[in-house]
Amino acid sequence: MTPEAILSIFLGIGLAASVGFRVFVPLFALSLAAHFNVWELNDSWLWIGSLTAVVTLGVATIVEIFAYYIPFVDNVLDTIAVPLAAIAGTAVMVSTVVDLSPVITWALAIIAGGGTAAAVAGTSSVTRLASTTTTAGLANPVISTLETGTAIVMSIISVFLPVLAVVLVVIVLFIIFRLYKKFKSSKA
Repeated sequence: MTPEAILSIFLGIGLAASVGFRVFVPLFALSLAAHFNVWELNDSWLWIGSLTAVVTLGVATIVEIFAYYIPFVDNVLDTIAVPLAAIAGTAVMVSTVVDLSPVITWALAIIAGGGTAAAVAGTSSVTRLASTTTTAGLANPVISTLETGTAIVMSIISVFLPVLAVVLVVIVLFIIFRLYKKFKSSKA
């Protein structure tokens, strides 16, 4: 496996984790990176670097960010965010992985990309639901700001420092695992 292939996998995993916080932020970051030739993508994904894709994903990103600040809309978005995150995480991973066979690419995309995105999105959704029930939604804007900030920072780090992004993803997944175990033991 070439160093470029390894870095492309790290980029995909980092962006997939970011998708778990906001679906369109990492897609927009990937679109910008492709548009400005920061990263080369698979031939079938070159369209994501087009000006049309940059503008479309930019508008979708802005709409998504602001929608999470509207009470109860944020909870509705969370119900569709988990399956969308899994799909977007898979797509991001497929688009970034280079120099691997299609079988390995798709297996990585589904497991590492979609799985990471769904795990992060699911945890984020549960956090917002807990915030809604315990604070009547008053803390939701703070959570939205943290999620958006994390998505932006993770996307930037993924594009420019993919190795660091994978380390951060491991830390995030560890925190999710710890929260899950704590939640599960307190429920029992």
